Amino acid sequence: MKPSTRALRLAIRPKPQYTSPNSTILSSTFACQRHRIHTTPTTPAVVSPIHGTGPPPEPPQPAADSASSRLERRRKQAEVLEKVQAIRQQAKNPKKAAKEGALRRRFWKHVHVHEVDGALEVHLDARPLRHPTTKKIVRVPPSKPLLAAALAVEWDLLLSPQQATRQHLIPLTSLVCRALDIADDDAAAASSAGGGGGSVRANIARMVMRYLDTDSLLCWAPPPRSYDPLPEGAVSLRDAQKRAAEEVVGFLTSRVWPGVRIEPVLDGETLMPRAHDEATRQIVRGWVMGLSAWELAGLERGVLAGKGLLGAVRLLVEWSEGFVGTGGGDGAATGGGSGAEEKRFGVEEAARLASIEVDWQTGRWGEVEDTHDVEKEDLRRQFGSLVLLVSGTGGR
Repeated sequence: MKPSTRALRLAIRPKPQYTSPNSTILSSTFACQRHRIHTTPTTPAVVSPIHGTGPPPEPPQPAADSASSRLERRRKQAEVLEKVQAIRQQAKNPKKAAKEGALRRRFWKHVHVHEVDGALEVHLDARPLRHPTTKKIVRVPPSKPLLAAALAVEWDLLLSPQQATRQHLIPLTSLVCRALDIADDDAAAASSAGGGGGSVRANIARMVMRYLDTDSLLCWAPPPRSYDPLPEGAVSLRDAQKRAAEEVVGFLTSRVWPGVRIEPVLDGETLMPRAHDEATRQIVRGWVMGLSAWELAGLERGVLAGKGLLGAVRLLVEWSEGFVGTGGGDGAATGGGSGAEEKRFGVEEAARLASIEVDWQTGRWGEVEDTHDVEKEDLRRQFGSLVLLVSGTGGR
Protein backbone atom coordinates (compact mmCIF):
# COMPACT_ATOMS: atom_id res chain seq x y z
CA MET A 1 0.00 0.00 0.00
CA LYS A 2 1.36 3.35 -0.99
CA PRO A 3 1.82 6.04 1.74
CA SER A 4 -0.46 8.95 1.64
CA THR A 5 0.59 12.43 0.60
CA ARG A 6 0.16 13.75 4.18
CA ALA A 7 2.50 11.14 5.61
CA LEU A 8 5.16 12.00 3.03
CA ARG A 9 4.98 15.68 3.95
CA LEU A 10 5.41 14.98 7.66
CA ALA A 11 8.44 12.78 6.98
CA ILE A 12 10.14 15.40 4.84
CA ARG A 13 9.52 18.35 7.26
CA PRO A 14 12.66 19.03 9.46
CA LYS A 15 12.41 18.74 13.23
CA PRO A 16 12.52 22.03 15.24
CA GLN A 17 15.99 22.91 16.65
CA TYR A 18 16.57 24.04 20.28
CA THR A 19 17.75 27.63 20.58
CA SER A 20 19.84 28.57 23.63
CA PRO A 21 19.59 32.04 25.37
CA ASN A 22 23.23 32.79 24.53
CA SER A 23 22.65 32.40 20.82
CA THR A 24 19.71 34.77 21.09
CA ILE A 25 21.86 37.40 22.83
CA LEU A 26 24.63 37.05 20.25
CA SER A 27 22.22 37.39 17.38
CA SER A 28 20.80 40.55 18.99
CA THR A 29 24.30 41.96 19.42
CA PHE A 30 25.17 41.31 15.78
CA ALA A 31 21.92 42.93 14.74
CA CYS A 32 22.81 46.07 16.76
CA GLN A 33 26.21 46.19 15.11
CA ARG A 34 24.64 45.94 11.68
CA HIS A 35 22.10 48.67 12.49
CA ARG A 36 23.62 51.67 14.29
CA ILE A 37 21.61 53.07 17.17
CA HIS A 38 22.54 56.71 16.38
CA THR A 39 22.13 58.81 13.28
CA THR A 40 25.05 61.27 13.75
CA PRO A 41 27.28 61.09 10.69
CA THR A 42 30.98 60.42 11.34
CA THR A 43 33.35 63.27 10.50
CA PRO A 44 36.94 62.33 9.73
CA ALA A 45 39.74 64.32 11.41
CA VAL A 46 41.39 66.99 9.32
CA VAL A 47 45.17 67.13 9.79
CA SER A 48 46.51 70.64 9.38
CA PRO A 49 49.58 70.88 7.21
CA ILE A 50 52.87 72.00 8.78
CA HIS A 51 53.73 75.49 7.56
CA GLY A 52 56.83 76.01 9.72
CA THR A 53 60.29 76.22 8.21
CA GLY A 54 63.72 75.68 9.65
CA PRO A 55 64.92 73.29 12.33
CA PRO A 56 62.59 72.08 15.09
CA PRO A 57 62.56 74.02 18.38
CA GLU A 58 64.84 73.08 21.22
CA PRO A 59 63.39 70.78 23.90
CA PRO A 60 62.20 72.56 27.06
CA GLN A 61 64.78 72.94 29.79
CA PRO A 62 64.02 73.15 33.53
CA ALA A 63 64.38 76.61 35.00
CA ALA A 64 67.64 77.31 36.81
CA ASP A 65 65.79 78.67 39.83
CA SER A 66 63.20 75.88 40.00
CA ALA A 67 63.98 75.27 43.69
CA SER A 68 63.58 78.95 44.59
CA SER A 69 60.34 79.21 42.63
CA ARG A 70 59.01 76.14 44.41
CA LEU A 71 59.89 77.62 47.79
CA GLU A 72 58.27 80.90 46.82
CA ARG A 73 55.12 79.09 45.80
CA ARG A 74 55.01 77.22 49.10
CA ARG A 75 55.54 80.46 51.01
CA LYS A 76 52.59 82.07 49.22
CA GLN A 77 50.44 79.04 49.94
CA ALA A 78 51.39 79.25 53.62
CA GLU A 79 50.47 82.94 53.70
CA VAL A 80 47.08 82.22 52.13
CA LEU A 81 46.47 79.44 54.65
CA GLU A 82 47.35 81.74 57.55
CA LYS A 83 44.93 84.36 56.25
CA VAL A 84 42.13 81.79 56.02
CA GLN A 85 42.83 80.59 59.55
CA ALA A 86 42.86 84.19 60.80
CA ILE A 87 39.47 84.84 59.22
CA ARG A 88 38.01 81.74 60.85
CA GLN A 89 39.49 82.67 64.22
CA GLN A 90 38.11 86.19 63.88
CA ALA A 91 34.65 84.77 63.35
CA LYS A 92 34.89 82.45 66.37
CA ASN A 93 36.62 84.67 68.95
CA PRO A 94 37.22 88.31 67.95
CA LYS A 95 39.21 89.25 71.09
CA LYS A 96 41.60 86.32 70.86
CA ALA A 97 42.00 86.85 67.13
CA ALA A 98 42.93 90.49 67.67
CA LYS A 99 45.60 89.51 70.20
CA GLU A 100 47.08 86.84 67.92
CA GLY A 101 46.92 89.19 64.95
CA ALA A 102 49.23 91.58 66.77
CA LEU A 103 51.77 88.78 67.14
CA ARG A 104 51.56 87.99 63.45
CA ARG A 105 52.44 91.53 62.43
CA ARG A 106 56.11 92.31 62.15
CA PHE A 107 56.81 95.33 64.34
CA TRP A 108 60.19 96.15 62.76
CA LYS A 109 61.05 97.32 59.27
CA HIS A 110 64.85 97.24 59.16
CA VAL A 111 67.56 95.19 60.85
CA HIS A 112 70.98 96.72 61.50
CA VAL A 113 74.25 95.78 63.23
CA HIS A 114 75.66 98.43 65.59
CA GLU A 115 78.78 98.47 67.73
CA VAL A 116 77.82 99.44 71.26
CA ASP A 117 80.33 99.59 74.13
CA GLY A 118 82.90 97.40 72.40
CA ALA A 119 80.48 94.70 71.20
CA LEU A 120 78.27 94.08 68.17
CA GLU A 121 74.50 94.19 68.62
CA VAL A 122 71.66 93.37 66.22
CA HIS A 123 68.95 96.05 66.31
CA LEU A 124 65.40 95.59 65.07
CA ASP A 125 64.86 99.24 64.17
CA ALA A 126 65.75 100.77 67.55
CA ARG A 127 65.25 97.64 69.66
CA PRO A 128 68.30 95.46 70.42
CA LEU A 129 67.96 91.71 70.02
CA ARG A 130 67.54 90.00 73.39
CA HIS A 131 67.98 86.52 74.79
CA PRO A 132 64.60 84.72 74.79
CA THR A 133 65.05 83.40 78.35
CA THR A 134 67.24 85.82 80.28
CA LYS A 135 66.10 88.91 78.29
CA LYS A 136 69.70 90.11 78.16
CA ILE A 137 70.90 91.93 75.07
CA VAL A 138 72.66 89.58 72.65
CA ARG A 139 76.19 90.93 72.35
CA VAL A 140 78.68 89.47 69.88
CA PRO A 141 82.45 90.08 70.18
CA PRO A 142 83.70 92.74 67.77
CA SER A 143 86.03 90.18 66.18
CA LYS A 144 83.02 88.31 64.76
CA PRO A 145 81.40 90.69 62.25
CA LEU A 146 80.29 87.86 59.95
CA LEU A 147 78.40 86.22 62.79
CA ALA A 148 76.61 89.47 63.61
CA ALA A 149 75.74 90.03 59.96
CA ALA A 150 74.36 86.48 59.67
CA LEU A 151 72.21 87.08 62.76
CA ALA A 152 70.82 90.25 61.17
CA VAL A 153 69.99 88.41 57.95
CA GLU A 154 68.24 85.66 59.91
CA TRP A 155 65.95 88.18 61.63
CA ASP A 156 65.41 90.17 58.48
CA LEU A 157 63.94 87.04 56.85
CA LEU A 158 61.33 86.58 59.58
CA LEU A 159 57.81 87.71 58.71
CA SER A 160 56.40 87.98 62.24
CA PRO A 161 57.45 87.76 65.90
CA GLN A 162 55.54 84.51 66.10
CA GLN A 163 58.09 82.89 63.78
CA ALA A 164 60.85 83.77 66.25
CA THR A 165 59.39 81.16 68.63
CA ARG A 166 60.13 78.37 66.14
CA GLN A 167 63.64 77.05 66.64
CA HIS A 168 64.06 75.80 63.08
CA LEU A 169 63.61 79.37 61.78
CA ILE A 170 66.29 80.91 64.04
CA PRO A 171 69.01 78.22 64.28
CA LEU A 172 71.90 80.69 64.42
CA THR A 173 70.23 82.76 67.13
CA SER A 174 69.76 79.61 69.20
CA LEU A 175 73.41 78.71 68.77
CA VAL A 176 74.60 82.17 69.81
CA CYS A 177 72.35 82.08 72.86
CA ARG A 178 73.80 78.69 73.74
CA ALA A 179 77.29 80.19 73.74
CA LEU A 180 76.11 83.09 75.90
CA ASP A 181 74.53 80.65 78.37
CA ILE A 182 77.85 78.79 78.66
CA ALA A 183 79.69 82.07 79.27
CA ASP A 184 77.18 83.15 81.95
CA ASP A 185 77.41 79.77 83.68
CA ASP A 186 81.21 79.93 83.67
CA ALA A 187 81.11 83.44 85.14
CA ALA A 188 78.72 82.32 87.87
CA ALA A 189 80.94 79.33 88.69
CA ALA A 190 84.08 81.49 88.77
CA SER A 191 82.48 83.92 91.20
CA SER A 192 81.52 81.13 93.58
CA ALA A 193 83.81 79.66 96.21
CA GLY A 194 84.74 76.58 94.19
CA GLY A 195 85.59 78.35 90.94
CA GLY A 196 86.45 76.39 87.79
CA GLY A 197 84.13 75.57 84.91
CA GLY A 198 80.39 75.62 85.21
CA SER A 199 77.98 72.71 85.19
CA VAL A 200 76.94 73.41 81.59
CA ARG A 201 80.53 73.07 80.43
CA ALA A 202 80.99 69.84 82.37
CA ASN A 203 77.83 68.35 80.89
CA ILE A 204 78.91 69.21 77.34
CA ALA A 205 82.37 67.71 77.93
CA ARG A 206 80.79 64.53 79.29
CA MET A 207 78.52 64.29 76.26
CA VAL A 208 81.21 64.80 73.60
CA MET A 209 83.54 62.31 75.29
CA ARG A 210 80.97 59.57 74.76
CA TYR A 211 81.31 60.16 71.02
CA LEU A 212 85.06 59.52 71.17
CA ASP A 213 84.51 55.80 71.73
CA THR A 214 81.78 55.57 69.08
CA ASP A 215 83.13 58.03 66.52
CA SER A 216 81.79 57.31 63.05
CA LEU A 217 85.26 57.96 61.64
CA LEU A 218 86.74 55.15 63.76
CA CYS A 219 84.08 52.52 62.99
CA TRP A 220 85.43 50.66 59.96
CA ALA A 221 83.47 48.23 57.83
CA PRO A 222 84.68 44.62 57.44
CA PRO A 223 86.85 43.75 54.42
CA PRO A 224 84.89 43.04 51.22
CA ARG A 225 83.66 39.46 50.83
CA SER A 226 84.22 37.21 47.85
CA TYR A 227 80.47 36.97 47.17
CA ASP A 228 80.09 40.77 47.15
CA PRO A 229 82.51 41.94 44.44
CA LEU A 230 83.14 45.61 43.80
CA PRO A 231 82.72 47.29 40.42
CA GLU A 232 85.89 47.74 38.43
CA GLY A 233 87.91 50.68 39.72
CA ALA A 234 85.73 51.16 42.84
CA VAL A 235 87.16 51.60 46.32
CA SER A 236 85.82 49.50 49.17
CA LEU A 237 84.05 51.19 52.06
CA ARG A 238 86.73 50.04 54.48
CA ASP A 239 89.52 51.59 52.40
CA ALA A 240 87.64 54.89 52.13
CA GLN A 241 87.06 54.99 55.89
CA LYS A 242 90.65 54.04 56.68
CA ARG A 243 92.13 56.68 54.36
CA ALA A 244 89.94 59.47 55.79
CA ALA A 245 90.61 58.43 59.39
CA GLU A 246 94.36 58.29 58.93
CA GLU A 247 94.41 61.81 57.50
CA VAL A 248 92.34 63.36 60.31
CA VAL A 249 93.94 61.39 63.13
CA GLY A 250 97.40 62.24 61.83
CA PHE A 251 96.59 65.95 61.92
CA LEU A 252 95.06 65.83 65.42
CA THR A 253 97.81 63.76 67.01
CA SER A 254 100.50 66.06 65.64
CA ARG A 255 98.87 69.50 65.99
CA VAL A 256 96.16 69.31 68.65
CA TRP A 257 96.87 66.36 70.97
CA PRO A 258 100.58 65.50 70.57
CA GLY A 259 101.48 62.01 71.68
CA VAL A 260 97.88 60.82 71.94
CA ARG A 261 97.14 57.39 70.48
CA ILE A 262 93.82 57.15 68.66
CA GLU A 263 92.87 53.79 67.13
CA PRO A 264 89.75 52.41 65.41
CA VAL A 265 87.10 51.43 67.93
CA LEU A 266 85.20 49.05 65.63
CA ASP A 267 87.11 46.92 63.15
CA GLY A 268 86.61 43.63 61.39
CA GLU A 269 83.79 41.44 62.66
CA THR A 270 83.56 42.94 66.16
CA LEU A 271 80.15 44.13 67.35
CA MET A 272 80.98 46.19 70.45
CA PRO A 273 83.33 49.19 70.16
CA ARG A 274 86.31 49.29 72.45
CA ALA A 275 87.11 52.31 74.61
CA HIS A 276 90.28 54.37 74.41
CA ASP A 277 92.77 54.24 77.24
CA GLU A 278 92.32 56.54 80.20
CA ALA A 279 95.33 58.74 79.39
CA THR A 280 93.90 59.59 75.98
CA ARG A 281 90.51 60.37 77.47
CA GLN A 282 92.01 62.70 80.08
CA ILE A 283 94.01 64.65 77.49
CA VAL A 284 91.05 65.07 75.17
CA ARG A 285 88.69 66.02 78.00
CA GLY A 286 91.16 68.59 79.33
CA TRP A 287 91.38 70.15 75.87
CA VAL A 288 87.57 70.32 75.61
CA MET A 289 87.27 71.92 79.05
CA GLY A 290 89.80 74.60 78.02
CA LEU A 291 87.79 75.86 75.04
CA SER A 292 86.07 79.23 75.10
CA ALA A 293 82.30 79.45 75.37
CA TRP A 294 81.94 80.13 71.64
CA GLU A 295 84.23 77.24 70.69
CA LEU A 296 82.51 74.85 73.08
CA ALA A 297 79.06 75.68 71.70
CA GLY A 298 80.38 75.19 68.17
CA LEU A 299 81.98 71.86 69.10
CA GLU A 300 78.70 70.66 70.59
CA ARG A 301 76.84 71.55 67.40
CA GLY A 302 79.43 69.82 65.20
CA VAL A 303 79.54 66.64 67.30
CA LEU A 304 75.76 66.25 67.30
CA ALA A 305 75.54 66.99 63.57
CA GLY A 306 78.30 64.64 62.41
CA LYS A 307 77.89 61.92 65.08
CA GLY A 308 81.59 62.08 65.83
CA LEU A 309 84.15 64.09 67.77
CA LEU A 310 87.21 63.96 65.50
CA GLY A 311 85.66 65.61 62.44
CA ALA A 312 84.14 68.40 64.55
CA VAL A 313 87.48 69.04 66.27
CA ARG A 314 89.24 69.14 62.90
CA LEU A 315 86.80 71.76 61.60
CA LEU A 316 86.95 73.76 64.85
CA VAL A 317 90.74 73.91 64.85
CA GLU A 318 90.74 75.00 61.22
CA TRP A 319 88.44 78.00 61.66
CA SER A 320 88.71 79.06 65.30
CA GLU A 321 90.07 82.55 65.88
CA GLY A 322 91.75 81.32 69.06
CA PHE A 323 94.85 79.15 69.41
CA VAL A 324 93.32 75.74 70.03
CA GLY A 325 96.18 73.80 68.44
CA THR A 326 99.80 73.47 69.44
CA GLY A 327 100.95 75.30 66.31
CA GLY A 328 98.59 78.23 66.80
CA GLY A 329 97.55 80.77 64.22
CA ASP A 330 97.57 79.91 60.53
CA GLY A 331 100.07 77.11 60.98
CA ALA A 332 97.63 75.05 63.03
CA ALA A 333 94.85 75.84 60.67
CA THR A 334 96.62 74.61 57.59
CA GLY A 335 98.38 71.62 59.06
CA GLY A 336 101.81 73.21 59.33
CA GLY A 337 102.21 74.27 55.72
CA SER A 338 101.70 77.61 54.06
CA GLY A 339 98.05 78.68 53.96
CA ALA A 340 98.32 79.91 50.36
CA GLU A 341 99.49 76.54 49.00
CA GLU A 342 97.27 74.08 50.89
CA LYS A 343 93.51 73.93 50.68
CA ARG A 344 91.73 74.65 53.92
CA PHE A 345 89.57 72.07 55.64
CA GLY A 346 86.05 73.46 55.23
CA VAL A 347 82.39 72.57 55.46
CA GLU A 348 82.44 70.29 52.40
CA GLU A 349 85.34 68.25 53.74
CA ALA A 350 83.76 67.92 57.19
CA ALA A 351 80.44 66.85 55.66
CA ARG A 352 82.14 64.20 53.54
CA LEU A 353 83.92 62.85 56.62
CA ALA A 354 80.63 62.57 58.51
CA SER A 355 78.84 60.79 55.66
CA ILE A 356 81.46 58.45 54.17
CA GLU A 357 79.26 55.36 54.44
CA VAL A 358 76.12 57.13 53.20
CA ASP A 359 77.95 58.55 50.19
CA TRP A 360 79.47 55.16 49.41
CA GLN A 361 76.11 53.38 49.59
CA THR A 362 74.22 55.99 47.58
CA GLY A 363 76.96 56.02 44.97
CA ARG A 364 76.46 52.30 44.50
CA TRP A 365 72.70 51.91 44.95
CA GLY A 366 71.32 55.42 44.41
CA GLU A 367 69.81 57.91 46.83
CA VAL A 368 66.27 58.39 48.07
CA GLU A 369 64.73 61.66 46.96
CA ASP A 370 63.72 64.10 49.72
CA THR A 371 65.70 62.05 52.24
CA HIS A 372 69.40 61.77 51.41
CA ASP A 373 69.53 65.12 49.62
CA VAL A 374 67.79 66.91 52.51
CA GLU A 375 70.10 65.35 55.10
CA LYS A 376 73.08 66.30 52.97
CA GLU A 377 72.15 69.99 52.88
CA ASP A 378 71.16 70.06 56.55
CA LEU A 379 74.55 68.63 57.55
CA ARG A 380 76.32 71.39 55.63
CA ARG A 381 74.07 74.01 57.19
CA GLN A 382 74.98 72.89 60.70
CA PHE A 383 78.70 72.74 59.99
CA GLY A 384 78.44 76.19 58.41
CA SER A 385 76.93 77.58 61.60
CA LEU A 386 79.90 76.11 63.52
CA VAL A 387 82.32 77.97 61.22
CA LEU A 388 80.43 81.25 61.64
CA LEU A 389 80.35 80.86 65.41
CA VAL A 390 84.06 80.19 66.01
CA SER A 391 85.70 82.19 63.22
CA GLY A 392 86.69 85.82 63.48
CA THR A 393 89.38 88.37 62.88
CA GLY A 394 91.26 87.78 66.12
CA GLY A 395 94.34 85.59 65.91
CA ARG A 396 94.21 85.34 62.08
